[in-house]
Amino acid sequence: MYFDHAATTPMHPLAIDIMSQVMADNFGNPSSIHGYGRLAHAKLSEARDKIAQTLNVSANEIIFTSGGTEGDNTAIIGTALANQAKGKHIITTAIEHPAVLESMHYLESQGFEITYLPVDEQGMLADQLVQQALREDTILVSIMFANNETGNLLPIKAIGQLLANHQAIFHTDAVQAYGKVLIDPKELGVDLLSISAHKINGPKGVGFLYKNTSVKMLPYLHGGEQEEKRRAGTENLPAICAMAQMASYHQEALLNEQILPYQKWTDYILEALTNAKITYQFNGCKETKLPHVLNLSFPGVDNQLLLMRLDLKQMAISTGSACTAGNVNPSHVLTAMYGKDSDYISSAIRLSFGYGNTFEQIQQFTTTLIEILQQLQSR
Repeated sequence: MYFDHAATTPMHPLAIDIMSQVMADNFGNPSSIHGYGRLAHAKLSEARDKIAQTLNVSANEIIFTSGGTEGDNTAIIGTALANQAKGKHIITTAIEHPAVLESMHYLESQGFEITYLPVDEQGMLADQLVQQALREDTILVSIMFANNETGNLLPIKAIGQLLANHQAIFHTDAVQAYGKVLIDPKELGVDLLSISAHKINGPKGVGFLYKNTSVKMLPYLHGGEQEEKRRAGTENLPAICAMAQMASYHQEALLNEQILPYQKWTDYILEALTNAKITYQFNGCKETKLPHVLNLSFPGVDNQLLLMRLDLKQMAISTGSACTAGNVNPSHVLTAMYGKDSDYISSAIRLSFGYGNTFEQIQQFTTTLIEILQQLQSR
């Protein structure tokens, strides 16, 4: 039973089918001018159009990348370097994905000044903090759309309105939110937006960056003239086509208001824990979050031990971001929420639901979780 969709998602059969089809039938280089190249370029353009439609933007504003990390690095570093004559101050938050935070640390080593905004105990950012941090020399604001550990949705629209009359460029890492909520960058006032296909049941190693045509940004990769000289390297056409297929698939579900049962599953788990008299802490904001992500702490319980006990039952969960899994560092997101000495940090687990999960699985998981917790909390 796989409950770690915030880390990565299983590929949808539709994505596998189109990827296999393109691999077999469209092996040409999209940059070649012969017939094989033209066929590949047509497929590439079709995929770009599909993706652009999901954001209500122009196709030439979509840049294909290798995923969210490259998109974040390109948006942040490329924008900062291209606009440093206007200032060297950047604003972000303490709960960003490592792809954003490490980009900021690199820019600090290059003489840029970064303001890391705090969040409250629910992991929410007050948009007033952005306004207070803004300066005349602020050139970039990078704030995630939804947090990957708590699922919290941050006030992107309010921040976009704050920046409407400011020179600062607005970037958002929307990797967790894309395909889960409708996103219109122009309506939100977002200039740059990064996405990864493997979070929407597409393949790993591919993503895209939306860049408003007005944004001045240096390329991150240098080489050929692909992607209108904005991202060198032959495009991964099969993966791009699969990503476009899943982008359209999720967008259609959102537009048709196909409500998925994730909130009901969350409510079921919480009610069962309460009825079993399990002590737990809900991490995040119940009112403003993605319904498929659930982060809970169980005081006094070692989350690594809990994860292993569940893994032995063939139930996969997470103790935080997959990009920091395997190390002994505490969650920087929960540390920002509660402080470094909180017991909530070392006892936290993250559940995230998606394609392939059923209510029967949720029921079985909940029963198993309660049995294990009763053993661990009684020690």
